[in-house]
Amino acid sequence: MLKVGITGGIGSGKSTVSKIFELLGVPVYYADERAKDILVRDTALAAEVKKQFGDAAYDENGTLNRKYLGNIVFNDKDKLALLNALVHPATIRDSNTWAEQQTTPYVLKEAALLFETESFHYLDKIIGVYAPQPLRLLRVIKRDNVSREDVLARMYKQLDESIKMRLCDYVIQNDEQKMVIPQVLALHEQLLALAAEK
Repeated sequence: MLKVGITGGIGSGKSTVSKIFELLGVPVYYADERAKDILVRDTALAAEVKKQFGDAAYDENGTLNRKYLGNIVFNDKDKLALLNALVHPATIRDSNTWAEQQTTPYVLKEAALLFETESFHYLDKIIGVYAPQPLRLLRVIKRDNVSREDVLARMYKQLDESIKMRLCDYVIQNDEQKMVIPQVLALHEQLLALAAEK
């Protein structure tokens, strides 16, 4: 089975592109969503997060206090690196286990931080979803109802988009100029052919 990553900067539309692949019957592992689940489900990880960030990282029901944690890590890059060092290995293990349970020719792992977390090493191919920064900015401001400054701060925490796209094996243009579905369909055929050779 072929393991394919799909990545792109915030607001690039990687989740939208992933949903199109899902409609074609391709299972998609959404790393950010699964990470939130793992932070609650994995008791050893939760204990380590409490040890490093305080008991207030979880409420009395064991639910992750995302606001509390976010206020700590988004203003301190060392704390963010520490949290990532705890969460990313657990997410990589979980995605590998999940992939082994699938029966399709290929699977997708959707994640904003594939290259930044070294998880690209566990994947056969990487798809980049590209949109120009002004468009990504508008999308995120509208989607998350946040300020331009907030979005830019999040963007600057990610690998530069032009570097990221050069590292990808395939790039889907999601710039509202080129139709996305035909690009996905063509890539789907290529990946099926590649998986058949594996």
